[in-house]
Amino acid sequence: MEMIYHYAKNYRSENKKSSFATPIFYAKLLKIVYEACKEAKAGRYSDERWVYDSYLVGRAMESVGADIIIEGHENLQKLDRPCVFVSNHMSTLETFFLPSIIQPVINHTFVVKESLLDYPLLGPVLRAENPIAVTRTNPRQDLTTVLEKGLEKIRSGESLIIFPQGTRRPDVKAEDFSSLGAKLAKKAGAPIIPIALKTNAWGTSPITKDFGPINPNIPIRITFGEPIEIKSANAKEEHQQSVDFIINTYKTF
Repeated sequence: MEMIYHYAKNYRSENKKSSFATPIFYAKLLKIVYEACKEAKAGRYSDERWVYDSYLVGRAMESVGADIIIEGHENLQKLDRPCVFVSNHMSTLETFFLPSIIQPVINHTFVVKESLLDYPLLGPVLRAENPIAVTRTNPRQDLTTVLEKGLEKIRSGESLIIFPQGTRRPDVKAEDFSSLGAKLAKKAGAPIIPIALKTNAWGTSPITKDFGPINPNIPIRITFGEPIEIKSANAKEEHQQSVDFIINTYKTF
């Protein structure tokens, strides 16, 4: 595959911004998800296909003029075992696009909102990747689910992406981040890799939060931090370290 991301240093965009970005992008996305759904329902949806479809979503964003800038990818190469990815959550884009960046390096899945698994077309595709589903309405139950099933995933060699803000947010504030990722990493003996991202080029809609307008004038930024080993007794220090990385990096975007 052609690399679709760029490094921030000395990067100059040559992407032409489309005046019809929203309908063009969603037409391409619908085709990608429709074909993926057919494969998933037939039991043929592989990790390789997941990466490819994720890559196509990135290409679709670029085709309407969006710039994708990724930094810290080399930190994924430092992993010698499964990890817990802890990321801020800004739009639907990260769920579609992160697999093309992470999966070729390390096997992973997501912690996702349970209702996403019932979405037409998208639901079967997500189910094929065996995510951990949480309610987002019962924090105690969700904590137990992630700690128990997350431990199983990591012990079986699979990393997890967790959005500890719980829902999409337009900014990053320390008080919005739960320590769920750090607690799981502590329990599993796994490192944390923080991810700072800005993906609001994919907007939200008053009708549906998931599929809002596309603004190619807003660069898409994703930065991976270095692995954080859990050394403190309760993982509070490491949780704070990961949140500080996300907040401080986001301020530079």
